[in-house]
Amino acid sequence: MSTDPRTGLPAELFTTIDHVGIAVPDLREAIAFYELAFGITSVHEEVNEEQGVHEAMLAVGDGDTRIQLLAPLTPESTIAKFIGRSGPGLQQLAFRVTDVEAVSATLRERGLRLLYDTPRRGTSDSRVNFVHPKDAGGVLVELVEPAASPH
Repeated sequence: MSTDPRTGLPAELFTTIDHVGIAVPDLREAIAFYELAFGITSVHEEVNEEQGVHEAMLAVGDGDTRIQLLAPLTPESTIAKFIGRSGPGLQQLAFRVTDVEAVSATLRERGLRLLYDTPRRGTSDSRVNFVHPKDAGGVLVELVEPAASPH
């Protein structure tokens, strides 16, 4: 990893775009739409109680980048509140990282606020944290460290 000469901090924190998260009111309906309209199919689904979502990861082409559809489990969930405030649509941009704690520390050194003090469980047992949207131009930025052995 190279160092930024202005800050002395690592310059390249992300390895790739992991996924783009889209808030949807109905997961089944959204999966059907993406499949029929774009030919994009779900390759993984799970319920994440901690995050309050039922989610699906949709494969785009033959690469690793995914579209994540997020439907609320309860009216009190963060995704339900997002949909209530902004309507369905783009909710987050997720970057893949090799060490979520190190990247979080670097971002904090750069003056950015993260939502969690320590990473939480994400999709497929990944470890995640989020940059506060007010510190990222209005975009919720997710940091994703994939699980060592994905299932």
